[in-house]
Amino acid sequence: MSAPSYIKDLIAHREKGKSLHALFYSDPEILELDMEVFFRKHWIYVAAEPQLPEPGDCITLEIGKTSVLLLRGDDMYIRGFHNICRHRGARLVDEAEATIGNIVCRYHGWTYNEDGELILAEHMGADFDKSCHGLKTIHVRSVAGLIFICLAENPPEDFDEMAQIMEPYLAPHDLANCKVAFTSDLIEEGNWKLTVENNRECYHCEGSHPQLSVPLSEFGFGFSPDEMDERRTDDVNKYLELLEREHQRWEAAGLSSAEMDRLASTTSFRCIRLPLMGEGESHTLDTKVACKKLLGKFSDAKLGSLSFWHNPNSWHHFMSDHIVTFAAMPLSPNRTLVRTTWLVHKDAIEGEDYNVDNMKQVWMMTNQQDADLVRLAQLGSEDTAYEPGPYSEHTEPHVEAFCDWYIERQKAHIANDEPKLAAT
Repeated sequence: MSAPSYIKDLIAHREKGKSLHALFYSDPEILELDMEVFFRKHWIYVAAEPQLPEPGDCITLEIGKTSVLLLRGDDMYIRGFHNICRHRGARLVDEAEATIGNIVCRYHGWTYNEDGELILAEHMGADFDKSCHGLKTIHVRSVAGLIFICLAENPPEDFDEMAQIMEPYLAPHDLANCKVAFTSDLIEEGNWKLTVENNRECYHCEGSHPQLSVPLSEFGFGFSPDEMDERRTDDVNKYLELLEREHQRWEAAGLSSAEMDRLASTTSFRCIRLPLMGEGESHTLDTKVACKKLLGKFSDAKLGSLSFWHNPNSWHHFMSDHIVTFAAMPLSPNRTLVRTTWLVHKDAIEGEDYNVDNMKQVWMMTNQQDADLVRLAQLGSEDTAYEPGPYSEHTEPHVEAFCDWYIERQKAHIANDEPKLAAT
């Protein structure tokens, strides 16, 4: 879609170092542009491989007005299709998850194999060419068990760079050999960008996340010791010493840990392995492992938390004992679905190796706390007194980086679109 002139003006005149104009958080046309630019043209995170553990397992998801079907085939590869029949467009799989053989449209029985090829279409005549009516495919890529899709015909090519960088970080956690322990869907009453902005800083953590602040230090998310009082500066310096010491230990054990980012790239991401407080084992209130069966080939539980952010819609925490993935999906200008999934070793036994309530407690409480903050931010952005406010260079560099990336991707879209308009 072509951006209306008022949106182009907002994008062109956005003031660096400050939050976005109010309309970016509430305008329906801006949301539609967001869907076009970020959720239909960029790589987005949608699921973890263990959500489709066996051949024939499939899941569906909604990306704006697009329904997507992911299916694991007999060859164990995961394929993506637009979830509509090529006959008259009926929805193929209406359930969020299912196990199927062939893909059969319940309306008129058109049947497709796991490659999306039409193999049965009765009463269409002798001259009907089934080969011209296969399902429309979607690009699917897995990075160490995290599934990304792109709806564009030509997806961003720099995804390969992210995959190459992230594989060594993620692979030791062996996500592909995990299973889902629990999934939570939470609807936040705010724009999707407010959800992501909230995740990209820990300025608010000490005052708003008493549970998360037990295992996870706020200093790992952009805090600077500059301009802090003596007590806080000492805390930061002690944390930085711990960070350096643990990075050396983890790297010596073959675990990639150093901060790595490509925040300005089309496929934008950041990762770093961070030490945990207390026992240093997991995101639990006692900071000990939530699952006694460690992931992969790990024997050391004190591996910190590998934090992986990917724009536009996901963040993940990989620990020695379990993994937590998060995916955000816009529902409307002021509503966002946040799906959180907890994964453990596939051989872990519930009630013996792990307790689900203990495992999910910290993030269930943190997610709700974040949802409450996002709601307040949304209400404020819609107030007549709202105006863009300054970022803290000491605590919000990653929020600013996200908004800078967002604006630059919008500018690139407009620049690519204008020659097409001129040609017509």
